[in-house]
Amino acid sequence: MEKEKPRLARLTAILTQLQSKRMVTAKEIAKKHNVSVRTVYRDIRTLEKSGIPIVIEEGKGYTLMDGYRIPPVMFTQDEANALITAEQLIRKNKDQSLTEQYESAVTKIKSVLKYTQKEKTELLTDRIQVRNNLENKKTSNYLIQLQSAISNYQILKMDYRSLEDKQSQREIEPFALYTTQDNWVLIAFCKLRTDFRAFRLDCIQKIEIQENHFEPHQMTLQEYLEKCKEKYRNTPDTPLTQDQSTFAVNHKI
Repeated sequence: MEKEKPRLARLTAILTQLQSKRMVTAKEIAKKHNVSVRTVYRDIRTLEKSGIPIVIEEGKGYTLMDGYRIPPVMFTQDEANALITAEQLIRKNKDQSLTEQYESAVTKIKSVLKYTQKEKTELLTDRIQVRNNLENKKTSNYLIQLQSAISNYQILKMDYRSLEDKQSQREIEPFALYTTQDNWVLIAFCKLRTDFRAFRLDCIQKIEIQENHFEPHQMTLQEYLEKCKEKYRNTPDTPLTQDQSTFAVNHKI
């Protein structure tokens, strides 16, 4: 079992945890820091007494008062190394918008590193290479825009050219994203088909965000994938050897 952190370090880590999510439960905090829920209650009271504006929502959890920000956190060398490794992986991603936004975020993170950490991360940047997508091809530029549309429940109008070279225009309610074999896939409710469909981002020609919003779909991504899995299991002509990540891609659009 992971050793319990010293209390000061734990209080600082809890603050970071509260700032990283909209809502955090006592059980989540207890699990992350290897303490009891009762200890979490004491830690929360200590933070409140020190002037941290923690909002408690009965039955939901804890959050920081909207607008409150703590100073930039300090990174360990291992955490900084992990960020640099992730940066190299994302640079090889085929979506241009993700690459640009991640590099912008990492630049801000690097600005709060200690001088010695900056030296080490610069060295590591030159010593890590990701060998897939060697030509660094960018085949899509819509990932960040789609992430925003998913989180804001925005209806999209989309020009789409399928892998069979069929052109169509769809009005969709974006639901989820996943990546497989270096390609990003959008799962969305298609109003033309009145059902969920999967769209490869490298086949999207154009996207227009509409003024209208849609009601959130009462389903998780995992539930969607399980439904796809069940559908293919009950279809005699479909091999059962496909892994879960490919089910949605094979849906007819």
